[in-house]
Amino acid sequence: MNRCRLVLMVDVARLALVAEAERLKGWEACLRAGDIASAVFYASSLEEAQFQALAGPLVSTAQKSGVAALIHDNSRIAGRLGADGLQLGADPTDLKAAMDSLHPTKMVGASGVKTRHNALVLGELQPDYVMFGKPGGDTHDEANPKNLELGRWWSAMIEIPCIVLAGGNPQSVIDVARCGAEFVAVDHAVFGSQSDGIDLAEAAGTVDTINRLLDEHAPQFEEPQ
Repeated sequence: MNRCRLVLMVDVARLALVAEAERLKGWEACLRAGDIASAVFYASSLEEAQFQALAGPLVSTAQKSGVAALIHDNSRIAGRLGADGLQLGADPTDLKAAMDSLHPTKMVGASGVKTRHNALVLGELQPDYVMFGKPGGDTHDEANPKNLELGRWWSAMIEIPCIVLAGGNPQSVIDVARCGAEFVAVDHAVFGSQSDGIDLAEAAGTVDTINRLLDEHAPQFEEPQ
């Protein structure tokens, strides 16, 4: 696909509030609903053992669907679950350690990058991607203007792909695509912002809607030479 692609940020703590049978069925529906490049699993409020137990079936289901599954900020769980990669924060020391131990067998990315200087320092380590925005950071309907500006700057200068976090409104993916980012991350735009769980049927419909928006509005990338 030669346009900006979708990355799902999945708060496992909120999915835990959905009954198990409905959780897996609904997650499968989300994965079938449209193009998804990867899913990044994080836990806003779970102990490590709970996170691992709940994320395991979600990770394997994503992988069976051809969607790369990454764990945010927990290398132990990423290893135990056989995840495709690990997403860290913006600390260069942490990123270097992960690159040394995991790359290139596993994907390694950085997130929560807030400045050009930090982005360039991380980029020197050659991660698989940098992300402007962080899990759960989409607290407004629109994408953060600073993240859009960083994504626009990075995409114009650096070959390493970037992910930019959209806002809570699905329409905000259009602004991310137009900034030149290779990937748009969505969290509340797909899964809602209510703390009492997730409507996965509605989430699947939103995945379809977002892909239609990207098909219609996302610029086409130039073919590699």
